[in-house]
Amino acid sequence: MAIQQYLAMTASEITAASVLPPRIAWMACHFSPYGTGLSNCPHRLPPGSLLILNDRTPIHLHDPLRIACQLNDLARWLSCAGILLDFQRPGCEETARLSTFLSDTLPFPVAVSSLYARCTASPVFLPSLPCHIPLEKFIAPWRGREIWLELAPDCRELLVTSQGCQVRSIPYPEAAPAFLHDEMLHCRYRPQVTPTQAVFTLLRTREDLACLISQAEHLGITTTVGLYQELRGQ
Repeated sequence: MAIQQYLAMTASEITAASVLPPRIAWMACHFSPYGTGLSNCPHRLPPGSLLILNDRTPIHLHDPLRIACQLNDLARWLSCAGILLDFQRPGCEETARLSTFLSDTLPFPVAVSSLYARCTASPVFLPSLPCHIPLEKFIAPWRGREIWLELAPDCRELLVTSQGCQVRSIPYPEAAPAFLHDEMLHCRYRPQVTPTQAVFTLLRTREDLACLISQAEHLGITTTVGLYQELRGQ
C-alpha cells in the first residue's frame, strides 16, 4: 500500500490556495481556553482529510467524553480519514488519559504523538527525523506499531572533538553551496576540519525528503504529515 502523504494547512492557506494538495490536514484545532470543548474547528474540508488536535492550550479540566463526542461528530460530518493527536506537553496525566480514551473510543484511525503513544495501541506519530540519525534506527523503538512520521526540512551542526560529539539545530540556510550528499541519511553535508575539531553541517532539502519518503514506505511507515508552507509542491 502506498504511503499516505498529508500537508497540514491553516484556514487562510486553504482559502488562498488555487489548487489544494491531494491530501490535507487541518492543523489548528485545540482545547478552548475559555470553556470546555474544542476551538478553531473546521466548517468544511475535502473528504479524506485529517483533523489535527494540538495542546497549545493545556487540556486542564476539559472533559474527555465531550472532546470525544466533538471529534466524532466533526470527523463523521467532514468525512475525515482520521485524527492526529499532536500533543507536545510531556508528562501530563490528563493528556495521557485523553489519548487512551480517544484511541479506544473513536471509530476511525487515531494517531498519537510519541510522547503519549505508549499509553495506547494506536498509530504512533513520530517527530521529524534529525539529519544525523538513520531512519531505521529512529523508528526501531516502535517496531510492531503502525508509524506516522512528521516530514520537515532540517539543518544540524555536529561538533566533534576529543571530548565527543555535540549536536545542535541551526537555522535553515537560504542556500547550500558545496554540500556533499549522504545517501544513507538522505541529507547533504559540509565538513570543516581543523587540528582540534571537526564541524559537520548537515542539511535535508525537499529533494532529500522525497528519497526519505521512499525509504519510509519500504520500512512500513504508513503516513507522513508535513507543513504546507514548507513542503508545497513536494
